[in-house]
Amino acid sequence: MKIRKIVHKDFLENTDFLNDCIQNFQSKGTPFGNQKRNSLKLFDLDDLTLNIKSFKVPNIINQYVYRFFRKSKAQRSYEYANKLLALGIDTPKPIAYYEQLSLLSFKKSFYISEHLNCKYTYRDLTKNFEIENYDAILRAFTRFTYKLHEKGIHFLDHSPGNTLISVKDNDYNFYLVDLNRMEFKVLDFKTRMKNFSRLTKHKFMVEIMSSEYAKCSGLDYTTVFSLMWEETEAFKTKALKKKQLKKKLRFWKK
Repeated sequence: MKIRKIVHKDFLENTDFLNDCIQNFQSKGTPFGNQKRNSLKLFDLDDLTLNIKSFKVPNIINQYVYRFFRKSKAQRSYEYANKLLALGIDTPKPIAYYEQLSLLSFKKSFYISEHLNCKYTYRDLTKNFEIENYDAILRAFTRFTYKLHEKGIHFLDHSPGNTLISVKDNDYNFYLVDLNRMEFKVLDFKTRMKNFSRLTKHKFMVEIMSSEYAKCSGLDYTTVFSLMWEETEAFKTKALKKKQLKKKLRFWKK
C-alpha cells in the first residue's frame, strides 16, 4: 500500500508522530463525536490536541476516480483550510493529510487538524434559545456568513454542526469545519440566500438572520427574508420527501 501525504511546514518535525497516528489509527487515539459516516479521533501532541478524521473507503467507482482524476476529501479539506485562513476566515489549523493508495485504486484518506474546544456550535442555537446573548451571537454569525459571501466563499456544507462558536466576554469567533465541499466564486443573491437554507427550521431565526444580512448588504429586509425563508422551506420539503422515501425503502427491504 502506497502512502501519499502532505505535512504543514510548521509540523514537519512531528512527521514521525503523525505517521504513527495514521499507521495505528485503529488502536490508538480517543474517539470523538459521531462515528457513523467517518471516524474521528483525538491525539495529544505535547500541549496540542490533534483531530484526525478518517474518511471511509469510497465505492468501487470512486476508488478509481479519486486515484487518478479527483482530489480526495482529505486533500480538499487541507487545501481549503489553508485558503480560508489566507482569506481571513477562521478554521482549525490544518496540519496534514494522508492517503492510502494501491496501484489502481484509492483506499482511505485522513485529514489532521488542530482540535478546538469551543463553547457552542450553530446547532446549539437551534435547540437552546436561552443561551446568553442569543440574539447577538446569531447576528454575529450572520455577519460572518456575509463575510464568507463577500469573499467569494460558497461553503456547501453550511449546516448546523459545521460552525464552531467560541465566546469570550462579548466577542464571538466562528470556525468552519468539515471543509471538503466548497466553491470559490462570485455569489449571486439567490445562491447567498440558499446558503442559509440548511441552518434552521425556525422562522424567528430566519427573521433575525434576514434582518442582519439586510443591514450588512444594504438590501431591503423584506427582499432578503422572502428569499431566505423560501429557500429554507424548499430545503425542509426536500428533506422530508427524502426521509419518507428512505422509510419506504426500508419497509420494502424487510
